[in-house]
Amino acid sequence: MPPPADIVKVAIEWPGAFPKLMEIDQKKPLSAIIKEVCEGWSLGNHENFALQIADATNFYITEKNRNDIKNGSILRLTTSPYQTAVQLHERIQSSSMDAKLEALKDLANASRDITFAQEFINLDGISLLTQMVESGTDFGDLLSFTLTAFVELMDHGIVSWDTFSVAFIKKIASYVNKSAMDTAVLQRSLAILESMVLNSQDLYHKVAQEITIGQLIPHLQGTDQDIQTYTIAVINALFLKAPEEKRQVRLQFAHTEMAHILAQKQLRSIILSNVIRSPTPINDEMAHQLYVLQVLTFNLLEDRMMTKMDPQDQAQRDIIFELRRIAFDVECEPNNSGSIEKRKSMYTRDYKKLGFINHVNPAVDFTQIPPGMLALDNMLYFARHHQDAYIRIVLENSSREDKHECPFGRSSIELTKMLCEILKVGELPSENCHDFHPMFFTHDRSFEEFFCISIQLLNKTWKEMRATSEDFNKVMQVVREQIMRALTLKPNSLDQFKSRLQNLSYTEILKIRQSERMNQEDFQSRPILELREKIQPEIMELIKQQRLNRLCEGTCFRKISSRRRQGETHTVLTRIYVQAFEPDPTPSSPTHHNHGDTVPVADIKAVITGKDCPHMKEKGALKQNKEVLELAFSVLYESDEYLNFIAPDKHEYCVWTDGLNALLGKEMTSDYTKSDMDTLLSMEMKLRLLDLENIQIPEAPPPIPKEPSNYDFVYDCN
Repeated sequence: MPPPADIVKVAIEWPGAFPKLMEIDQKKPLSAIIKEVCEGWSLGNHENFALQIADATNFYITEKNRNDIKNGSILRLTTSPYQTAVQLHERIQSSSMDAKLEALKDLANASRDITFAQEFINLDGISLLTQMVESGTDFGDLLSFTLTAFVELMDHGIVSWDTFSVAFIKKIASYVNKSAMDTAVLQRSLAILESMVLNSQDLYHKVAQEITIGQLIPHLQGTDQDIQTYTIAVINALFLKAPEEKRQVRLQFAHTEMAHILAQKQLRSIILSNVIRSPTPINDEMAHQLYVLQVLTFNLLEDRMMTKMDPQDQAQRDIIFELRRIAFDVECEPNNSGSIEKRKSMYTRDYKKLGFINHVNPAVDFTQIPPGMLALDNMLYFARHHQDAYIRIVLENSSREDKHECPFGRSSIELTKMLCEILKVGELPSENCHDFHPMFFTHDRSFEEFFCISIQLLNKTWKEMRATSEDFNKVMQVVREQIMRALTLKPNSLDQFKSRLQNLSYTEILKIRQSERMNQEDFQSRPILELREKIQPEIMELIKQQRLNRLCEGTCFRKISSRRRQGETHTVLTRIYVQAFEPDPTPSSPTHHNHGDTVPVADIKAVITGKDCPHMKEKGALKQNKEVLELAFSVLYESDEYLNFIAPDKHEYCVWTDGLNALLGKEMTSDYTKSDMDTLLSMEMKLRLLDLENIQIPEAPPPIPKEPSNYDFVYDCN
């Protein structure tokens, strides 16, 4: 007979004693279990003891996480979190350097556990650590473990980053600015600076006064990839939190220090040679930071992309005159040369050859945003830096019939818009994306060079397709596919990108499309697509019901309090559920009396995820926090009240965010919903097609073969 579900069989260790095998009743209070264990070893004052998981984590067992204990777990009897915190608080103030070092090592290890961290913070432990750092008396391993303990404690989000003094910030910054510094100290210092910048606008200004990008660059020239990763993370944080007027700048002129630093050759070339082309393989965290830097750099183009051209601005009109001059090798005629009508006619003719939509006043073409003035910037760069190719394209098309010419002006505007969409200019970086492209780090003006290669590709594809003006959109679609396929191969340089595009001619694209169509299931015909579209709402409703049923079953979450004050226990284990209350609920049914917080669905205003969650705003810079960010969500109710949660895994996160969005009448957008939709649609389509072929599908699955009564047999392989 199987043991009761509430009974867990475990082994419990105590230093110097033989381990005990015990059956733990999960219905009993944890204090009673600890008392029973202590009595077995004749230990008094059981309230001074606690149980830990006997593994590398050494996490304390509490009423909140006791359900994680499984059969066969090995536990350890140890001093309680409070007693351990008191002892370590005293030990780290020891006058003996050796004793102090051992204490700091133990503190750094223990601080990973939130139960201990809360007790140590309640003893004003964070202030003690900051005082030790500010005093400047500790060096080497002492300082390293002090900072490690500090980072681990702050990582729990219990204490606000805004509480730290300028003296502490200056001291941490000094460790980063020193040319020769212990690797562990440097790594922790960089992590602290990143967290300060990301979690407080006020601290951003203080950190920015102490640290410049130029002082961070030497750390990229080493061989330690962790140090390089943290360094780029700090650069990204400074860039991301820079005031709006400093971030949205014109890259072409680089008026601000930040844009100037990012645009200059030194940082780019150092990252290229010491990080991207380093013999050490790039890990996921470094790839993410390079992706973030790439996105933030391209976002400098947003201002130009969203700036309309002013047809009355002479300086802007002069750029169009420059394009005409380079293409047709003409100088601006003086005002008294010929009649006004003759000059207008000549300008109109040339603007038509340049491929503008508005032949009379091309400035009007650049009033569309996006791409705004960015398209004109790209055209001018192409004309000046690739003059031969520019002149060839313009003259080649101006000599064709009107309907067969590839309009350079219109093509440049649409192509710039397309490239901005591909690179997601203006969008914030994704939390879990690693999609950086090495080729964009090989040139100071990588976007402009990207455009120059792409505009020549467009002209080549136009000729291969023998396109007319009516085919403009088709050509743009093919060019987009060519660029996307080439980028997927992650070329290491712009020349390699250009070479890949040469192999992706229009003929090759047609072959690839044909091959993909042949390899796909025969679900692409119009009747099949129409049927898919018709049954999609039905499948979506089925997924929605599954999500809502899952909400009704409930899930245990780590819930973070929305009102955080030092000294309070802010993390509790709660069970959320959704229930339609009957007029007279039975005693066994869940009610609000035995389920803590109860929020009526009608009061829920929104579901917030990731960095926007209140309990994520003060999270640290370590990698585990980036993983936690992907599992965090908050329920906003009433005006400013939140229920904050961290899902146990990605599946539960998607189920709950989808389910809550469904309750609010919003779209379910998680990857799991898309995956479920594809799977269920595919199954339903196959069943319906089998039904059309009059193939009978049984209502019940076939019976499972009976278990043999006699196992005493041998199979003769011969």
